[in-house]
Amino acid sequence: MSWHPNLWHPTTQVATSPEPWKVVRAQGCQLELQDGRRLIDAISSWWVTLHGHAEPAIAAAIGRQALQLEQVIFANFSHEPAEQLATRLAALSGLERLFFSDNGSTAVEVALKIAWQWWRNQGSERRQLIAFEGAYHGDTFGAMALGDRSVFTEPYDSLLFNVARIAWPHTHWGDADLETREAEALQQLDRALDTPTAAVILEPLIQGASGMRMVRAEFLRSVAERVQRRGSLLIADEVMTGFGRTGALFASQRAGIQPDLMALSKGLTGGFLPMGATLASERLYQGFISTTPEHTFFHGHSFTANPLGCAAALASLDLLQHNPERYQQFEALHRPQLEALAELPVAQRVRCQGTVAAFELNLGANSYLNPVGKQVQRLCMEQGVYLRPLGNVVYLLPPLCISEAQLQQCYSAIHQAIHTLVAEQQ
Repeated sequence: MSWHPNLWHPTTQVATSPEPWKVVRAQGCQLELQDGRRLIDAISSWWVTLHGHAEPAIAAAIGRQALQLEQVIFANFSHEPAEQLATRLAALSGLERLFFSDNGSTAVEVALKIAWQWWRNQGSERRQLIAFEGAYHGDTFGAMALGDRSVFTEPYDSLLFNVARIAWPHTHWGDADLETREAEALQQLDRALDTPTAAVILEPLIQGASGMRMVRAEFLRSVAERVQRRGSLLIADEVMTGFGRTGALFASQRAGIQPDLMALSKGLTGGFLPMGATLASERLYQGFISTTPEHTFFHGHSFTANPLGCAAALASLDLLQHNPERYQQFEALHRPQLEALAELPVAQRVRCQGTVAAFELNLGANSYLNPVGKQVQRLCMEQGVYLRPLGNVVYLLPPLCISEAQLQQCYSAIHQAIHTLVAEQQ
Protein backbone atom coordinates (compact mmCIF):
# COMPACT_ATOMS: atom_id res chain seq x y z
CA MET A 1 0.00 0.00 0.00
CA SER A 2 1.22 3.50 -0.75
CA TRP A 3 -0.01 7.08 -0.70
CA HIS A 4 -2.46 7.71 -3.54
CA PRO A 5 -1.08 10.34 -5.93
CA ASN A 6 -4.32 12.36 -5.99
CA LEU A 7 -5.66 12.21 -2.42
CA TRP A 8 -5.11 14.65 0.46
CA HIS A 9 -5.95 13.04 3.80
CA PRO A 10 -7.33 15.10 6.73
CA THR A 11 -5.24 16.06 9.78
CA THR A 12 -2.36 13.95 8.47
CA GLN A 13 1.28 14.93 8.10
CA VAL A 14 2.40 12.76 5.21
CA ALA A 15 6.10 13.30 6.00
CA THR A 16 5.81 11.56 9.39
CA SER A 17 2.75 9.29 9.10
CA PRO A 18 2.47 5.69 7.96
CA GLU A 19 0.69 5.01 4.71
CA PRO A 20 -3.10 4.62 5.05
CA TRP A 21 -4.65 1.18 5.34
CA LYS A 22 -7.10 0.39 2.57
CA VAL A 23 -10.56 -0.71 3.73
CA VAL A 24 -12.49 -2.93 1.35
CA ARG A 25 -15.67 -3.50 3.39
CA ALA A 26 -17.15 -3.12 6.86
CA GLN A 27 -19.85 -4.87 8.84
CA GLY A 28 -21.09 -4.20 12.35
CA CYS A 29 -18.16 -2.93 14.39
CA GLN A 30 -15.51 -4.49 12.15
CA LEU A 31 -13.44 -3.13 9.28
CA GLU A 32 -11.92 -5.48 6.70
CA LEU A 33 -8.63 -4.38 5.15
CA GLN A 34 -7.34 -5.16 1.70
CA ASP A 35 -4.76 -7.57 3.18
CA GLY A 36 -7.56 -9.57 4.85
CA ARG A 37 -7.11 -8.30 8.39
CA ARG A 38 -10.18 -7.44 10.45
CA LEU A 39 -10.18 -4.57 12.93
CA ILE A 40 -12.69 -3.57 15.59
CA ASP A 41 -13.62 0.04 14.85
CA ALA A 42 -13.43 1.16 18.48
CA ILE A 43 -14.01 4.86 17.73
CA SER A 44 -16.98 4.55 15.34
CA SER A 45 -14.96 5.99 12.43
CA TRP A 46 -14.51 9.43 13.99
CA TRP A 47 -17.65 9.03 16.10
CA VAL A 48 -20.20 8.81 13.27
CA THR A 49 -20.96 5.09 12.93
CA LEU A 50 -23.62 4.93 15.58
CA HIS A 51 -25.26 1.52 15.15
CA GLY A 52 -22.50 -0.20 13.19
CA HIS A 53 -21.25 -0.38 9.63
CA ALA A 54 -23.66 -1.50 6.89
CA GLU A 55 -26.60 -1.48 9.31
CA PRO A 56 -29.29 -3.19 7.18
CA ALA A 57 -32.25 -1.07 8.29
CA ILE A 58 -30.51 2.18 7.35
CA ALA A 59 -29.11 0.81 4.09
CA ALA A 60 -32.58 -0.39 3.08
CA ALA A 61 -34.17 2.98 3.93
CA ILE A 62 -31.63 4.80 1.76
CA GLY A 63 -32.23 2.37 -1.11
CA ARG A 64 -36.01 2.83 -0.99
CA GLN A 65 -35.65 6.59 -0.88
CA ALA A 66 -33.16 6.66 -3.75
CA LEU A 67 -35.76 5.09 -6.03
CA GLN A 68 -38.35 7.72 -5.12
CA LEU A 69 -36.60 11.09 -4.59
CA GLU A 70 -32.86 11.48 -4.27
CA GLN A 71 -32.56 15.30 -4.18
CA VAL A 72 -34.53 18.49 -4.75
CA ILE A 73 -33.80 22.16 -4.09
CA PHE A 74 -35.14 22.90 -0.60
CA ALA A 75 -35.56 26.66 -1.04
CA ASN A 76 -38.79 26.27 -3.04
CA PHE A 77 -39.81 22.71 -2.24
CA SER A 78 -40.37 20.46 0.73
CA HIS A 79 -40.66 16.68 1.02
CA GLU A 80 -41.97 14.05 3.39
CA PRO A 81 -38.64 12.73 4.77
CA ALA A 82 -37.55 16.22 5.84
CA GLU A 83 -40.93 16.98 7.41
CA GLN A 84 -40.98 13.69 9.31
CA LEU A 85 -37.46 14.18 10.60
CA ALA A 86 -38.16 17.76 11.70
CA THR A 87 -41.32 16.65 13.51
CA ARG A 88 -39.56 13.84 15.35
CA LEU A 89 -36.45 15.80 16.34
CA ALA A 90 -38.56 18.73 17.52
CA ALA A 91 -40.58 16.42 19.78
CA LEU A 92 -37.46 14.71 21.11
CA SER A 93 -35.42 17.87 21.73
CA GLY A 94 -38.02 20.43 22.80
CA LEU A 95 -36.78 22.79 20.04
CA GLU A 96 -39.47 23.42 17.47
CA ARG A 97 -37.54 24.45 14.35
CA LEU A 98 -34.93 22.57 12.33
CA PHE A 99 -32.49 24.08 9.83
CA PHE A 100 -30.59 21.55 7.69
CA SER A 101 -26.93 21.78 6.73
CA ASP A 102 -24.22 19.34 5.72
CA ASN A 103 -21.87 18.60 8.64
CA GLY A 104 -21.03 19.44 12.25
CA SER A 105 -19.01 22.56 11.52
CA THR A 106 -21.78 24.10 9.47
CA ALA A 107 -24.41 23.07 12.01
CA VAL A 108 -22.44 25.16 14.53
CA GLU A 109 -22.00 27.98 11.99
CA VAL A 110 -25.77 28.05 11.48
CA ALA A 111 -26.40 28.19 15.23
CA LEU A 112 -23.91 31.04 15.57
CA LYS A 113 -25.40 32.98 12.67
CA ILE A 114 -28.96 32.49 13.92
CA ALA A 115 -28.02 33.71 17.40
CA TRP A 116 -26.11 36.71 16.09
CA GLN A 117 -28.72 37.80 13.53
CA TRP A 118 -31.62 37.21 15.93
CA TRP A 119 -30.26 39.91 18.24
CA ARG A 120 -29.57 42.17 15.25
CA ASN A 121 -33.15 41.70 14.04
CA GLN A 122 -34.32 42.78 17.50
CA GLY A 123 -32.23 45.95 17.23
CA SER A 124 -30.01 44.78 20.11
CA GLU A 125 -26.34 45.61 20.52
CA ARG A 126 -25.39 42.37 22.29
CA ARG A 127 -22.08 41.56 20.64
CA GLN A 128 -20.17 39.28 23.00
CA LEU A 129 -19.87 35.52 22.49
CA ILE A 130 -18.72 33.21 25.27
CA ALA A 131 -17.15 29.77 24.89
CA PHE A 132 -15.10 27.48 27.11
CA GLU A 133 -11.40 26.70 27.34
CA GLY A 134 -10.54 23.57 25.40
CA ALA A 135 -13.62 23.81 23.20
CA TYR A 136 -13.66 22.46 19.66
CA HIS A 137 -16.62 23.37 17.48
CA GLY A 138 -15.40 22.62 13.95
CA ASP A 139 -13.00 23.72 11.24
CA THR A 140 -14.90 26.46 9.37
CA PHE A 141 -13.92 29.98 10.37
CA GLY A 142 -16.81 30.80 12.68
CA ALA A 143 -16.56 27.41 14.35
CA MET A 144 -12.79 27.79 14.69
CA ALA A 145 -13.22 31.18 16.32
CA LEU A 146 -15.58 29.68 18.90
CA GLY A 147 -13.11 26.88 19.60
CA ASP A 148 -10.03 27.19 21.75
CA ARG A 149 -6.85 28.33 20.04
CA SER A 150 -4.57 25.38 19.29
CA VAL A 151 -2.20 23.88 16.75
CA PHE A 152 -5.29 23.41 14.56
CA THR A 153 -6.13 27.11 14.44
CA GLU A 154 -2.72 28.80 14.75
CA PRO A 155 -2.24 29.53 11.01
CA TYR A 156 -5.56 31.39 10.96
CA ASP A 157 -5.53 33.14 14.34
CA SER A 158 -5.32 36.64 12.87
CA LEU A 159 -8.56 36.00 10.94
CA LEU A 160 -10.61 34.77 13.91
CA PHE A 161 -12.95 37.00 15.93
CA ASN A 162 -12.53 37.35 19.68
CA VAL A 163 -14.51 35.22 22.09
CA ALA A 164 -14.67 35.49 25.88
CA ARG A 165 -13.29 32.24 27.30
CA ILE A 166 -14.35 30.53 30.54
CA ALA A 167 -12.58 27.70 32.36
CA TRP A 168 -13.92 24.17 31.77
CA PRO A 169 -13.69 22.29 35.09
CA HIS A 170 -13.28 18.83 33.61
CA THR A 171 -13.21 15.97 36.02
CA HIS A 172 -12.37 12.29 36.46
CA TRP A 173 -12.71 9.50 38.98
CA GLY A 174 -11.28 10.49 42.37
CA ASP A 175 -11.15 14.22 41.57
CA ALA A 176 -10.51 15.98 44.89
CA ASP A 177 -10.87 19.72 44.21
CA LEU A 178 -13.64 19.71 41.63
CA GLU A 179 -16.12 21.89 43.51
CA THR A 180 -13.52 24.62 43.95
CA ARG A 181 -12.73 24.66 40.23
CA GLU A 182 -16.42 24.66 39.32
CA ALA A 183 -17.06 27.63 41.62
CA GLU A 184 -14.15 29.55 40.06
CA ALA A 185 -15.46 28.86 36.55
CA LEU A 186 -18.94 30.05 37.49
CA GLN A 187 -17.48 33.23 38.95
CA GLN A 188 -15.65 33.81 35.66
CA LEU A 189 -18.91 33.30 33.82
CA ASP A 190 -20.76 35.75 36.05
CA ARG A 191 -18.14 38.40 35.36
CA ALA A 192 -18.18 37.75 31.61
CA LEU A 193 -21.97 37.98 31.49
CA ASP A 194 -21.77 41.51 32.90
CA THR A 195 -20.99 42.41 29.29
CA PRO A 196 -24.15 42.11 27.14
CA THR A 197 -23.76 38.65 25.59
CA ALA A 198 -25.44 37.30 22.49
CA ALA A 199 -24.78 33.63 23.15
CA VAL A 200 -22.83 31.08 25.16
CA ILE A 201 -21.80 27.86 23.41
CA LEU A 202 -20.74 24.61 25.04
CA GLU A 203 -20.32 20.91 24.36
CA PRO A 204 -22.67 19.39 26.94
CA LEU A 205 -20.99 16.95 29.34
CA ILE A 206 -18.01 16.09 27.08
CA GLN A 207 -15.52 18.17 25.15
CA GLY A 208 -14.58 15.68 22.46
CA ALA A 209 -11.58 16.74 20.36
CA SER A 210 -9.72 18.38 23.25
CA GLY A 211 -9.43 15.02 24.99
CA MET A 212 -12.86 13.72 26.06
CA ARG A 213 -12.89 16.24 28.92
CA MET A 214 -16.01 15.63 31.00
CA VAL A 215 -17.88 17.91 33.38
CA ARG A 216 -20.68 17.25 35.86
CA ALA A 217 -24.31 17.79 35.02
CA GLU A 218 -24.59 20.00 38.11
CA PHE A 219 -22.04 22.40 36.64
CA LEU A 220 -23.90 22.63 33.33
CA ARG A 221 -27.17 23.34 35.11
CA SER A 222 -25.51 26.20 36.96
CA VAL A 223 -24.13 27.53 33.67
CA ALA A 224 -27.52 27.34 31.96
CA GLU A 225 -29.27 29.05 34.86
CA ARG A 226 -26.84 31.97 34.76
CA VAL A 227 -26.93 32.35 30.99
CA GLN A 228 -30.68 32.31 30.77
CA ARG A 229 -31.13 34.61 33.79
CA ARG A 230 -29.02 37.22 31.95
CA GLY A 231 -31.15 36.83 28.82
CA SER A 232 -28.37 35.38 26.66
CA LEU A 233 -28.87 32.46 24.30
CA LEU A 234 -27.46 29.02 25.08
CA ILE A 235 -26.08 26.91 22.22
CA ALA A 236 -25.48 23.20 22.78
CA ASP A 237 -22.98 21.70 20.36
CA GLU A 238 -24.17 18.08 20.35
CA VAL A 239 -22.39 17.11 17.16
CA MET A 240 -20.53 14.38 19.05
CA THR A 241 -22.68 13.94 22.17
CA GLY A 242 -26.05 13.58 20.44
CA PHE A 243 -27.97 10.39 19.72
CA GLY A 244 -27.26 8.35 22.82
CA ARG A 245 -23.52 8.87 23.16
CA THR A 246 -23.74 10.04 26.79
CA GLY A 247 -26.38 7.54 27.91
CA ALA A 248 -29.37 9.76 27.06
CA LEU A 249 -30.69 10.62 23.62
CA PHE A 250 -29.13 14.07 23.97
CA ALA A 251 -26.44 15.10 26.44
CA SER A 252 -28.48 18.22 27.26
CA GLN A 253 -31.23 15.95 28.55
CA ARG A 254 -28.86 13.96 30.74
CA ALA A 255 -27.47 17.23 32.09
CA GLY A 256 -30.96 18.62 32.70
CA ILE A 257 -30.59 21.76 30.56
CA GLN A 258 -32.72 23.18 27.73
CA PRO A 259 -30.66 25.12 25.18
CA ASP A 260 -32.03 27.69 22.76
CA LEU A 261 -30.08 26.17 19.87
CA MET A 262 -28.62 22.71 19.29
CA ALA A 263 -26.13 21.63 16.62
CA LEU A 264 -26.31 18.00 15.42
CA SER A 265 -24.41 15.85 12.94
CA LYS A 266 -22.16 12.72 13.17
CA GLY A 267 -24.61 10.11 14.46
CA LEU A 268 -27.58 11.88 12.88
CA THR A 269 -27.65 9.52 9.88
CA GLY A 270 -26.06 6.60 11.70
CA GLY A 271 -22.81 7.41 9.90
CA PHE A 272 -24.16 6.61 6.43
CA LEU A 273 -24.36 10.08 4.89
CA PRO A 274 -23.06 13.58 5.67
CA MET A 275 -25.77 15.75 7.17
CA GLY A 276 -26.04 18.46 9.79
CA ALA A 277 -29.00 20.02 11.55
CA THR A 278 -29.47 23.01 13.80
CA LEU A 279 -32.48 22.99 16.10
CA ALA A 280 -33.86 26.31 17.32
CA SER A 281 -36.68 27.47 19.54
CA GLU A 282 -39.86 28.89 18.05
CA ARG A 283 -39.04 32.23 19.67
CA LEU A 284 -35.84 32.50 17.61
CA TYR A 285 -37.60 31.42 14.44
CA GLN A 286 -40.26 34.09 14.87
CA GLY A 287 -37.51 36.71 15.12
CA PHE A 288 -36.80 36.19 11.41
CA ILE A 289 -40.42 36.48 10.21
CA SER A 290 -40.75 39.97 8.77
CA THR A 291 -41.65 41.94 5.67
CA THR A 292 -38.19 43.48 5.99
CA PRO A 293 -35.95 41.52 3.56
CA GLU A 294 -32.86 42.05 5.71
CA HIS A 295 -34.45 39.97 8.49
CA THR A 296 -34.30 36.87 6.28
CA PHE A 297 -31.83 34.15 7.29
CA PHE A 298 -29.74 34.05 4.12
CA HIS A 299 -28.02 30.70 4.54
CA GLY A 300 -28.21 27.44 2.65
CA HIS A 301 -26.33 24.90 0.59
CA SER A 302 -27.06 22.77 -2.43
CA PHE A 303 -27.90 19.57 -0.53
CA THR A 304 -30.02 21.09 2.22
CA ALA A 305 -32.44 18.46 3.58
CA ASN A 306 -31.12 15.82 1.20
CA PRO A 307 -33.88 13.15 1.11
CA LEU A 308 -31.38 10.27 1.31
CA GLY A 309 -29.85 11.72 4.46
CA CYS A 310 -33.29 12.30 5.94
CA ALA A 311 -34.26 8.69 5.23
CA ALA A 312 -31.08 7.47 6.92
CA ALA A 313 -31.71 9.70 9.93
CA LEU A 314 -35.29 8.48 10.30
CA ALA A 315 -34.14 4.85 10.19
CA SER A 316 -31.43 5.61 12.75
CA LEU A 317 -33.99 7.22 15.07
CA ASP A 318 -36.17 4.12 14.74
CA LEU A 319 -33.27 1.96 15.91
CA LEU A 320 -32.53 4.27 18.84
CA GLN A 321 -36.14 4.44 19.98
CA HIS A 322 -36.77 0.72 19.58
CA ASN A 323 -33.58 -0.26 21.44
CA PRO A 324 -32.87 2.49 24.00
CA GLU A 325 -31.13 0.04 26.32
CA ARG A 326 -28.24 -0.17 23.84
CA TYR A 327 -27.09 3.33 24.80
CA GLN A 328 -28.70 3.64 28.23
CA GLN A 329 -26.86 0.59 29.60
CA PHE A 330 -23.56 0.97 27.76
CA GLU A 331 -21.77 2.71 30.63
CA ALA A 332 -22.18 -0.42 32.74
CA LEU A 333 -20.11 -2.33 30.16
CA HIS A 334 -17.26 0.18 30.33
CA ARG A 335 -17.01 0.54 34.10
CA PRO A 336 -15.53 -2.82 35.20
CA GLN A 337 -12.99 -2.64 32.36
CA LEU A 338 -12.04 0.91 33.32
CA GLU A 339 -11.71 -0.03 36.97
CA ALA A 340 -9.10 -2.60 36.00
CA LEU A 341 -7.26 -0.02 33.90
CA ALA A 342 -7.35 2.47 36.76
CA GLU A 343 -5.16 0.07 38.77
CA LEU A 344 -2.27 0.73 36.39
CA PRO A 345 0.01 3.56 37.61
CA VAL A 346 0.35 5.06 34.12
CA ALA A 347 -3.43 5.18 33.49
CA GLN A 348 -4.57 8.43 35.10
CA ARG A 349 -7.68 10.61 35.23
CA VAL A 350 -10.01 7.77 34.25
CA ARG A 351 -13.50 8.88 33.25
CA CYS A 352 -16.66 7.60 31.62
CA GLN A 353 -19.96 8.96 30.35
CA GLY A 354 -22.39 6.72 28.52
CA THR A 355 -20.64 5.10 25.55
CA VAL A 356 -17.48 7.21 25.99
CA ALA A 357 -14.58 5.96 28.14
CA ALA A 358 -11.24 7.74 28.44
CA PHE A 359 -8.03 7.99 30.43
CA GLU A 360 -4.65 9.69 30.13
CA LEU A 361 -1.36 7.86 29.75
CA ASN A 362 1.27 9.31 32.05
CA LEU A 363 3.97 8.79 29.44
CA GLY A 364 5.29 12.13 28.24
CA ALA A 365 3.46 15.43 27.99
CA ASN A 366 -0.29 15.96 28.23
CA SER A 367 -0.50 17.05 24.61
CA TYR A 368 -2.24 16.22 21.35
CA LEU A 369 1.25 16.05 19.80
CA ASN A 370 2.52 13.44 22.27
CA PRO A 371 3.69 10.58 20.01
CA VAL A 372 2.57 7.96 22.53
CA GLY A 373 -0.88 8.06 20.94
CA LYS A 374 0.46 6.80 17.61
CA GLN A 375 2.41 4.10 19.44
CA VAL A 376 -0.78 2.93 21.17
CA GLN A 377 -2.58 2.96 17.84
CA ARG A 378 0.10 0.80 16.19
CA LEU A 379 0.22 -1.71 19.06
CA CYS A 380 -3.56 -2.06 19.21
CA MET A 381 -3.77 -2.47 15.43
CA GLU A 382 -1.49 -5.48 15.80
CA GLN A 383 -4.15 -6.97 18.07
CA GLY A 384 -7.06 -6.28 15.78
CA VAL A 385 -8.34 -3.05 17.36
CA TYR A 386 -8.44 0.38 15.71
CA LEU A 387 -8.02 3.35 18.05
CA ARG A 388 -7.06 6.96 17.34
CA PRO A 389 -5.84 8.45 20.65
CA LEU A 390 -5.86 12.21 21.13
CA GLY A 391 -2.19 12.52 22.00
CA ASN A 392 -1.79 10.80 25.35
CA VAL A 393 -5.57 10.57 25.84
CA VAL A 394 -6.77 7.05 25.02
CA TYR A 395 -10.50 6.68 24.53
CA LEU A 396 -13.13 4.22 23.38
CA LEU A 397 -16.30 5.32 21.59
CA PRO A 398 -17.52 2.17 19.82
CA PRO A 399 -20.65 1.51 17.77
CA LEU A 400 -23.69 0.47 19.80
CA CYS A 401 -23.64 -2.97 18.17
CA ILE A 402 -20.33 -4.01 19.74
CA SER A 403 -20.53 -7.22 21.77
CA GLU A 404 -19.15 -7.65 25.28
CA ALA A 405 -16.51 -10.00 23.89
CA GLN A 406 -15.44 -7.43 21.30
CA LEU A 407 -15.32 -4.68 23.92
CA GLN A 408 -13.20 -6.98 26.09
CA GLN A 409 -10.84 -7.42 23.14
CA CYS A 410 -10.49 -3.63 22.92
CA TYR A 411 -9.55 -3.33 26.58
CA SER A 412 -7.19 -6.31 26.37
CA ALA A 413 -5.42 -4.65 23.45
CA ILE A 414 -5.04 -1.45 25.45
CA HIS A 415 -3.67 -3.36 28.45
CA GLN A 416 -1.13 -5.13 26.24
CA ALA A 417 -0.12 -1.87 24.54
CA ILE A 418 0.46 -0.19 27.89
CA HIS A 419 2.49 -3.19 29.12
CA THR A 420 4.68 -3.00 26.01
CA LEU A 421 5.22 0.76 26.26
CA VAL A 422 6.10 0.63 29.95
CA ALA A 423 8.52 -2.27 29.36
CA GLU A 424 10.23 -0.29 26.56
CA GLN A 425 10.83 2.65 28.91
CA GLN A 426 12.39 0.53 31.67
